[in-house]
Amino acid sequence: MLSLRRLKTITRTYRHFRRYQQILRVLVKYGFGDILSQLHLYQLIDKGSHFFRIRKKSETIPLPRNKRIRLALEELGPTFVKLGQLLSTRPDLVPPTLGEELTKLQDKVSPFPFVEAKDVIQTELKRSVEEIFSKFEEKPIAAASLGQVHCAWLKNGVRVAVKVQRPDICRIIEVDLEIMLYLAAMMQKHIVEAADYDPVGIVKEFTDNITKELDYTLEASNIERFSKNFKDEPAIYVPRVYHDYTTEKVLTMEYIDGIKISEVRKLKADGYDCKLIASKEAMLILKQIFEHNFFHGDPHPGNLFILPDNVLCFLDYGMMGRIDEETKESLASLVKAFIDKDVSEIVHLFLKFYPSEKVDLRKFKLDTLEVLDQYHGVPLKQIELKRVFRQALYLIEKHHLKIQPELFLLGKALVSIESTGSSLDPDFNVVEQTQPFIKEIILKKFSPHAIAHKLKKSLFDFFALFQEFPEEIRNIFSLLKSGEMKLKFDHRGLEPFIAKMDQVSNRLAFSIIAAALIIGSALIVLSQTPPLIFGVPVIGLVGFLVAAFMGLGLLIAISRSGKL
Repeated sequence: MLSLRRLKTITRTYRHFRRYQQILRVLVKYGFGDILSQLHLYQLIDKGSHFFRIRKKSETIPLPRNKRIRLALEELGPTFVKLGQLLSTRPDLVPPTLGEELTKLQDKVSPFPFVEAKDVIQTELKRSVEEIFSKFEEKPIAAASLGQVHCAWLKNGVRVAVKVQRPDICRIIEVDLEIMLYLAAMMQKHIVEAADYDPVGIVKEFTDNITKELDYTLEASNIERFSKNFKDEPAIYVPRVYHDYTTEKVLTMEYIDGIKISEVRKLKADGYDCKLIASKEAMLILKQIFEHNFFHGDPHPGNLFILPDNVLCFLDYGMMGRIDEETKESLASLVKAFIDKDVSEIVHLFLKFYPSEKVDLRKFKLDTLEVLDQYHGVPLKQIELKRVFRQALYLIEKHHLKIQPELFLLGKALVSIESTGSSLDPDFNVVEQTQPFIKEIILKKFSPHAIAHKLKKSLFDFFALFQEFPEEIRNIFSLLKSGEMKLKFDHRGLEPFIAKMDQVSNRLAFSIIAAALIIGSALIVLSQTPPLIFGVPVIGLVGFLVAAFMGLGLLIAISRSGKL
């Protein structure tokens, strides 16, 4: 498993130095020298320009900034590509235009040699490839930044897909993560605006995500849970996992030979019912969300195959979304409020989903009302979920709300239903498909059984609190008597103010000392204290000169700050 260590010096080891060199070179190449300057990294470049072999002033590639960011991430390799893909799902952290550009990120990597794949399999499974498989195709059928997939046949003749992790990818990613953490800490320290986005927290969240993605046993567990959820559903087929041949770095699962759901012409040519497939896809994804609370986080056309008899099969279970009952009920209430044009309820639920301390409620309500007015009198069947989702992201970005990753994955899943369904059936409407699930959740929420269950739970919680209350009061008084109770005040956003106050106090002290020197020197001159030069006391003359230099230095500093 990966772990992050706080680094005192990022170039302490050779592996960090080499990678750090590559990262700085790529940033300068794509015209992000201004960021290096803000992070005070140019000092390092100036001291070691011979070793880094990069120039401070580099010709910026003549492309839009967002595209340069994407190209830089692609050139920096798998870890940075994965970071970009994570940020593309976080409209609260990056502007929508940049998020849209980051969705184009691709793992542009070549497959690694079969010899290396064979070594990984044999090391992980403790047996030779020949002992496990009757046939193993050396050429991979797919390659990505973290691993590649080979087609093989078990000894019993079953065709399988074997996912093999890239050799040493964990070590490479760990180095990159350590450097990312260092750069994030520098951003948080030197760029005031960055503190609002918590770059260190983003790196830690990203570390958790990529750690899970590197453990293939977690993906195998997701497949098993998905299979249990749909064990009685004939409209879906879940591939089988072969646990005897699965480890953290090797995943062996049933090979699926079907037609991608995006290949509409082929589906029609082969006699598939596209209208039925669109309806089934919507029903299955909505079931995952609103019944199982566990859904496929990336149901794009490449991960969804159609099998004979119009059966659907999902692939790649590395990214799965989860929502709890409370979130599901709130989501249903949000949809109902949208249909009823209830602005107050929408704002309340929005802030529940996307909390923020700085939101201006009045402006937020007005912006929400402006969006709702666009749907006044519009029938539900004519509402495009993609457009609603885009407008919701606009509100989130404009009012600096914090988005939960699971909710964004959920939104993407719902939008994918609309996109794929419309390509299969021109009359498809995702809102109509969603309505029965929303109604069921709302009815269930207010059913006598649900109310009784919540009341019972509240009573248990109340009695538990009532029992603990005397003990908690005793503990508080005990702390007060012993003097161990302390109040902690956490001041946020005061760093620029404190720095400015330090600057002001330093200049004031400087001015007082200069004034004291002038007054003291004047008294010495008036008293004619020896030794004298041309009738003027030497000590007084020196005092005047020092005060003059101090005053001149102060004037220059004030002039440079532009505050004259």
